Amino acid sequence: MFFSSRPTTHRRALAAAGTAVALALTAVACGSSDDSASMPGMEHMATDKGLSDAQDGYRLTSSQRSLVAGKQADYRFTVTGPDGKPVTGFAVDQTKRMHFYAIRSDLTGFQHIHPAMAADGTWSAGLAALTPGEWRMFASFTPNTGSGKGKDFVLSRSVTAPGRATRTPLPAAAGSTRVDGYTVTVKGEPMAGMAHPLTVSVAKDGEPVTDLQPYLDTYAHLTAFHEGDAAFAHLHPTTKVNGNHGGPDLSFHAELPTAGNWRLFLQFRTGGTLHTAALTLRVG
Repeated sequence: MFFSSRPTTHRRALAAAGTAVALALTAVACGSSDDSASMPGMEHMATDKGLSDAQDGYRLTSSQRSLVAGKQADYRFTVTGPDGKPVTGFAVDQTKRMHFYAIRSDLTGFQHIHPAMAADGTWSAGLAALTPGEWRMFASFTPNTGSGKGKDFVLSRSVTAPGRATRTPLPAAAGSTRVDGYTVTVKGEPMAGMAHPLTVSVAKDGEPVTDLQPYLDTYAHLTAFHEGDAAFAHLHPTTKVNGNHGGPDLSFHAELPTAGNWRLFLQFRTGGTLHTAALTLRVG
């Protein structure tokens, strides 16, 4: 499985859609000119970040409705502005002008990519091999010109990876998980619609880790997706970066709008290697 996400200074957690929308997401064909309109209920979500391909005149467009499963592939897309023309001016956020995420509908696949933009405004995201099934592609950006200047956007479209898809049940909520020999523990009991602090601790072989290296101007990048509809939320880091000796405890500001299970993906770097830990968090 391949993983990869992003903290934004002003991004709020994205609203999650209802169960009916989630069921439709896994069954609907993708890639219409207005991806949100092709899904029941999505036509009412134009202002909800994450689960729509358009907001405030900005639109995520792509001609790709499917990607070959089991092989590396490039997903090409464009962001158009209120004038209908491709946007080419983007502000740098966490050292990047565009943060791109791919998430499988059952939340078992996750990638975080920083794509490259051509002169005409076409972005190309190099994806690791996708497993068969429904995926959602998220583009997170901030225009530095036009009516949306300085505003954070998260737009998305759905894509199919053809083949025999097996849906994997979401792992039960747990306070800790292991990845690459590291134990990651999350402490906190967030309530839906309320700001709440979370603390993430990193240990190895039972000893606290204190050599975390900066990654995208932070010691850890924490992204969450809601079970059922794959709605996106970013949990903002509040721990200050001070050289290559972060940890063991990292603080985050969590504001998850909807109750239920959220799948958290935490990225951190040690010894030049990027690790991604995943666990399920229950929000009351």
